[in-house]
Parts: sequence; C-alpha cells; structure tokens
Amino acid sequence: MRHLAQSPGQARRFWAVAAVLFAAALLCVAALPPASSAAPASPGGAAVAAAPQEEFVGNATHFDGLGSPYGGCGIPQSELETQDFVALNVFDTPGDYTMYSRPVPPEQAGIIGAWDNGHNCGRWVQVTIGDYCTGVNDGAAGQAFCRNGSWVEDAYNGATLTMLVADSCADPNAWCRDDPHHLDLATASLSRFTRNGAPVTGLADHWNNRQVSWSYVPAPNYSGDIRIGFVQGAQRYWPAIAVSHLPNGVHAVEYLADGAWHEASANSDLGQTAILEPTEEGGTDYTIRVRDADDAYLFDGRTYHFSLPASCSATCSQAYTPATYTTQDGTEPPTDPTDPPADPTDPPTDPTDPPVTPATQCTAGWEITGSWSQGFQVDVTVRNSGTERIAGWAVGLDLPAGTRITNVWNAAVDSGAAATTVRNVSYNGSLAPGSSTGWGMTLEGTDQDLGTPTCTVT
Repeated sequence: MRHLAQSPGQARRFWAVAAVLFAAALLCVAALPPASSAAPASPGGAAVAAAPQEEFVGNATHFDGLGSPYGGCGIPQSELETQDFVALNVFDTPGDYTMYSRPVPPEQAGIIGAWDNGHNCGRWVQVTIGDYCTGVNDGAAGQAFCRNGSWVEDAYNGATLTMLVADSCADPNAWCRDDPHHLDLATASLSRFTRNGAPVTGLADHWNNRQVSWSYVPAPNYSGDIRIGFVQGAQRYWPAIAVSHLPNGVHAVEYLADGAWHEASANSDLGQTAILEPTEEGGTDYTIRVRDADDAYLFDGRTYHFSLPASCSATCSQAYTPATYTTQDGTEPPTDPTDPPADPTDPPTDPTDPPVTPATQCTAGWEITGSWSQGFQVDVTVRNSGTERIAGWAVGLDLPAGTRITNVWNAAVDSGAAATTVRNVSYNGSLAPGSSTGWGMTLEGTDQDLGTPTCTVT
C-alpha cells in the first residue's frame, strides 16, 4: 500500500517559496513570545494524553488536501465525516530534521509527536485563531518563528472551528519539528471559522502562518455508529479495514477468533486502519470491537459483524469499499445463529399478563454526515428493537418539498410505495434482537429536515 502521510508538505509548497524569498532580505530575529495558555512541552509527546480541557498553543500552517488515496490516518478524503480536518506532528525533534521510521519504535518513544503513531486519528479538536505574525514565519530549519516581526492581535483573533484529525506532518521543517503543538489546517476550512456566531471572511488572505490554540473535544453532535470499510488491496489473506465516524478516536481494534479476543495489527501508523483475522481460519467473516482514545470499549463493548464484500473476492481495487455490518451490544461473543430454539414445552404466556414489547419491530434514525451546495449525505441506522429475529425491514421517509434521493447504498428504493420507502438488500435484512445495520444516501435539495422515519418489519 502506498503511504502518503507527508502530503501536507507538498501542498504547502507555495507558502514556503514566497516566505523564503521574503526571509532573504531580513536579518533580525524575533523570538516567539510565550503564551499564558500554552501547555508546557514535554518529551515523548506526553501532551497527547491531555484531558479535553487542556489547551495547546502553536504555529499553524494550511494545506490543500489529503494525499491520494489516503491521508495519514488511512481514510480517503471523500470518506471523512467532515471536510474540516487537521494534521498533527509525527515527530517531536527540535533542531533535528531527520526522517525517522514510521511508526516510531518503542526504543525511540522520546521523539513521538502529537500524532502518537496514529493513536490520535479520528479525534476532534476545537481550534481558535490566535495572533498574526508581522515578520517572516517560513518554517525554515534552524530559524526562529516570526523573524524580524512580532505577534499581534487583529480582527480574526477568537474565531473558532471544530476539526477532525485526519493527517500527519513529518516534513523536515521547523513547523513540523520544532513546534510540538503545530497544526496543519485544511485550506478550505479557513472560510468556515466563526467569531461571535458569525462567519469570518478573508482569513486565508491574512494568514502568514498564525498562532492557534487548540484542545481535544468529543465529536460534535455525535449520533449513529461507526463506519467500517476495506482499504485498497484488502483480500481474504490481508483483511485490512478502516474504521471511521468515531465519537472519540480509536486506540485499538480487537477481533474475535478461536473464541477469544485479539488486538489487531496496526497498518503502519495509519491510525484508523487495522489488519484482522477472520472468525474461522481462511474465512471471510469478521467480528470486531473498538477501544477509543481513553482506552474504553466503544459503546460498552458493542461488537460488529461483517464480511469481505463480494467486490473484493480477489482484492479490493477501490481506495475504500464500505462493509455492511450488524451489531450486538455487550462484550460477550455473538450468539450462534444455529443455537436451538426455545423449549416448546415452556408454559404459555398468561393471557392476563400486561402487554410486552412486540416480538418483531424495528426503529430507524438518521444523521447528516456531509453537505454541499444544493445537496447533502445522510447515514441511516436500522435497529431490531423487538425480541425476535427479523428477516427484513423497510424505512419510510417523508422528504421535504424539492428534496429528492439521488443515490442509495446498502439499501434499495421502492419506487412503488405510497411514500419514499427504502428497503433492505439481500445481505442486511436479517437482524437479531438488539442488533443494527446501516445504509446511506445522497439527496439533492437545501431542506435537510427529514423528520422522523418509520421502520416496518417485512
């Protein structure tokens, strides 16, 4: 697999050229002033484990986009849950611009940067714009930041945006090596910062690699569940997956094999990818659970069950091939579907007993996972909320006027139904009690209020 984690350096080329030309005419050095809110630098990237409220201050650059097919976290840019994303430093080696191996081995733990060998992938950061540099801030190796100038406040100070950690910076420059709290921001995101509730304009044109302050925060307005996909080159004997749409990053993926849980091997330091083993030797069925950045099991140990998609029977040719999964709550292995049914001699239910939950019923919930001019993307979760296995489901949608579905995956639109109805496909209709499956769609229109969907067992 091609690893393109250094793409931010390529995308910043125009900044470096312009700044170096300016630096040639300047001789005076102005040191970076201390910031009262900055966390103290600590060896080995110790600040990575900071509590969410701890705030860091550093320089910030910006770059055009992730590399192809992946950024440093192993997720294609098109599959990110937001296009507001950042890169963190791979190394913390002030004055040393050597390109060390990735992931950083344990014996070199002292040079690990905020990237933390990919362990901070999929986390969210609240970024606040800080002071502007009036001098040279070109990231030249061995040179001070903001030379022949000073840091000043302006109208952009205090503008904020919540962003996703999706890439890494290992470039041999002062930004990525000398500044442990440096952030590299997606250029397009600079137009989406807000201040006092209103968007700011012109920030990209008044940048010169500013200071920012930032801290880790929970995923904003999180609902739904994770996404699982197979990466390019995945196959039966190298089942490499990418896990995304996380509430608090991913520290580890565990897989179930031979009746026991095992920690999956990392795919280099592409922090949201992992290499699994099947539930049976040589098989293509998988069961996983996930630990987050706090090393806690996601959703109290929820397990996810899925198979290698048919399109990957030889190898996955696409950068990302989504996998449809079912879930089971709790940390115990899933129930074997071949278990015998309940004893038919059990006494019948007393007809005078009060009603109980219907044996077969389902619920559906949706969330917007992306939007653009005149359109948006929605992920839908269908859950078996009854007490018996269901064989199929249908979700009814009451779309706003002027809104229409343009694409659906892991489900099928029933155009013959009275209202817009989306039904299961062959591989995700059967759901055990308490388990769920997901599907998605893109829609054309500006009204994103889809109301409350209805779910019917079929």
